[in-house]
Amino acid sequence: MITPYLRAFQIGLIAGMRAMSAPALLSHKLVRTVPTKQPHTPLHYLAQPPASIALKVLAGAEIIGDKVPHGPDRTSPPQFIARVASGATCGALVSQVEGQPAPLGAVAGGLGAVVSTLVFFQLRRWLNHDLGLPDAVGALAEDALVIGAGWHIVNEIQPAMKSV
Repeated sequence: MITPYLRAFQIGLIAGMRAMSAPALLSHKLVRTVPTKQPHTPLHYLAQPPASIALKVLAGAEIIGDKVPHGPDRTSPPQFIARVASGATCGALVSQVEGQPAPLGAVAGGLGAVVSTLVFFQLRRWLNHDLGLPDAVGALAEDALVIGAGWHIVNEIQPAMKSV
């Protein structure tokens, strides 16, 4: 019963690191595992191949954009809000797919996004300013963590519904 919310929190952690990677990974999983028969629901749209492709392109652009010098901090209000919204949305969808109430998943996903946004902001700052590592090194390590951990998280999702 708690496992879907743990996964919602975990996908929120991914969203806090890379706002578009969480929905891209989730959509990739849903396209392959969740049949959608109810049109006009967020889950229906996320489980469509064109949405999955578009989200992967946006996630790739975000990963590239993170390497641009003088980009906005992830803690600036627009960036922070986008990460929390992504985490909450993905958390709600994970909970829904696993047969649990979406609002609790949204809370768990949003909380995960808040935690990782703040933790990884400080970690990247520490690596760059205190240890003197180039920011690109921290960014690439974070990208590897996002892709590896995110892939593992979405592959653990167990759809509870036969058709959404």
